[in-house]
Amino acid sequence: MRDLRLPAALVCAALVALSACTADGVKEAVTPDKPKDPITLTANVDQKATDVRVSTIVAVKAEHGSITSGVLTSDDGESTVKGRVAGGSWLASQRLEPGTAYTLRVKGTGEDGKDRSIIRSFTTQPLTLAQQTYPSVAPLQGETVGVGMPVIVTFDVPVKNRALFERNMSVQSKPTVEGSWTWFSDREAHFRPRTFWPAYARVKINLRLNGLPAGDGIYGQQDQLIDFKVGSKRVSVVDVARHRLKYTVDGVVEKTIPVTTGDNGHRTRQGTKVIMEKFSSIDMDAATTGVDSEDPGYYNIENVRWAMRVTNSGEFLHAAPWSVRSQGRDNVSHGCTGMSTANASWLYHRSRRGDVVRYVNSPRSLEDRNGWTDWNVDWSTWLQGSALHKA
Repeated sequence: MRDLRLPAALVCAALVALSACTADGVKEAVTPDKPKDPITLTANVDQKATDVRVSTIVAVKAEHGSITSGVLTSDDGESTVKGRVAGGSWLASQRLEPGTAYTLRVKGTGEDGKDRSIIRSFTTQPLTLAQQTYPSVAPLQGETVGVGMPVIVTFDVPVKNRALFERNMSVQSKPTVEGSWTWFSDREAHFRPRTFWPAYARVKINLRLNGLPAGDGIYGQQDQLIDFKVGSKRVSVVDVARHRLKYTVDGVVEKTIPVTTGDNGHRTRQGTKVIMEKFSSIDMDAATTGVDSEDPGYYNIENVRWAMRVTNSGEFLHAAPWSVRSQGRDNVSHGCTGMSTANASWLYHRSRRGDVVRYVNSPRSLEDRNGWTDWNVDWSTWLQGSALHKA
């Protein structure tokens, strides 16, 4: 019988369309390359959508490719919302303004190497001022304050979603401190460290509240970014019983000043107070503290010099030339801390908003929140006032 086997070379030639050859013979069949897909871009806002919530973080997701650029601009040209590419998506860096027309443009490159883009035009929900809450902040941008200065955020419309807002309200300092917010009400939140700020610290407040739902159909009106500095540690200790004020800077006594404080009927309150306001000159009317003009203790003094407020109820440190003879000897005021004009000027020009003034040896206690009384609250109680209950 004849040998019908073909040479290996002929086998390879016969199978050239279906296989590849090696020196040893036939290799496995080659699978054709899978076609590469074009990129698919999907946005979380629809084309020509209206009443888009201001709380929306605009996003575009990519499949079968990667995003190369993105921009979100208001049609009036007033604002551009920056964004970033993260995990195959483009995310806007902030929320939206009310009653505003926007255009979104995002580009990407697919697995097939071709570029594609998505464009979305939309309009956000209109909001009245009554539907927005504005955060006013103290300290002010660039201000240098004392070590006792709390960070105070005051809202003009109540905030119900306190925990959500608090998670978007950060305070960072160099050096680092342990600190926490406490809510005094739906309209006011304070932040303070566990102890006084370190002298010469630098602090950054970042409130990411614009468009954030505050509850009951209210939204945050504006972000706030505030940088401030803490100066030297300036502390005044007023000894009510001994009629003197001891002024220290970074722990060193610089001056002891004879003073007079509240008489038996108008005791000056004991506790840790903070300088809230400074006036080189101010008119002092007892009516502002609840004293009727017909009361025997009523007074109305014009042009009181070098006045610094430490309580809401009207306690000041100020020049009192009319009581110089009593200063250092007796307490004869209506609750303020009086001193000579020269001493008051000296102290005024060395004091800042946020400096600490401690009152000791008085039988009358300082009421909670009668001024910036934050330092009279122990740390565990302070944390309980946080919506997140933690530092």
